[in-house]
Amino acid sequence: MAVIQAFPTQASATGATASPAAAHPHRGRPMGAHVAVKALSHAYRRHDGLVLENMDFEIAPGEIVALLGRSGCGKSTLLHMLAGLSHPSAGEVVINGNTVREPSPKWVMMFQAPSLFPWLTVAQNAALGLKFTRRPKEIATRIPEILDLVDLGAFADRNAQELSGGQQQRVALARSLAPRPEMLLLDEPFSALDAFTRRALQKDVRAIARDLGLTLVLVTHDVPEAVRMADRVLVLKANPGRVAEDIRIELSEDDRAGASDAFQRELDRLMAAYGAAAETPDT
Repeated sequence: MAVIQAFPTQASATGATASPAAAHPHRGRPMGAHVAVKALSHAYRRHDGLVLENMDFEIAPGEIVALLGRSGCGKSTLLHMLAGLSHPSAGEVVINGNTVREPSPKWVMMFQAPSLFPWLTVAQNAALGLKFTRRPKEIATRIPEILDLVDLGAFADRNAQELSGGQQQRVALARSLAPRPEMLLLDEPFSALDAFTRRALQKDVRAIARDLGLTLVLVTHDVPEAVRMADRVLVLKANPGRVAEDIRIELSEDDRAGASDAFQRELDRLMAAYGAAAETPDT
């Protein structure tokens, strides 16, 4: 999986056409992807039963959505299907009107481990996405720009193995953003970080996604993280995985810091939904 993160392919959804930003990489900013999950169900083996059942939802361009649920509810499986890394047994994932059949540099994934090459510099690691999408001419201008965006401009020539865990995840973020994707998929990439670093990255990644107009889908079992980052939370129920609640988070950017009464109200509301989904008897 880490190889996919480090080396996004040139493949795209069947029939997909390049966005204006992709056709002219130095103009404007990318439009976020529109995602539709249609009647999606999945079983790894027929006799094991369904992992996901009858998933139906849409994600608007530029929307930030969290997939929240206990372990085993199929969050990461669903995220991999959004990325084109695996295929559902039934139904489909449609991005910008095209059924997803394979990975694409238009939608990139960050995993729990940053998966950097320790012998390369920060700038060289960040440039890998552009190299493997055969866009090396963009490196000289794009990489300094993207490293500044993730607050690593001063570290461009540092060796990746010299960085802290949080800084390494920022390099992974820069690598993911360098090809100008339309959607960023996060599979709990902050879970191994200390609380202070995790909160800083939650705030910065949300701000970057909003500034760039990216669609962002986050897998988490951390309820406060979902409240801080997401515009909308899909609470998943397990055995098989399905949407139990679709909750919009109504908070200002200032309230998302976590110190306000409004944040606590949204946290309590989401905790109640999460608890209900976890406790409801399986059918």
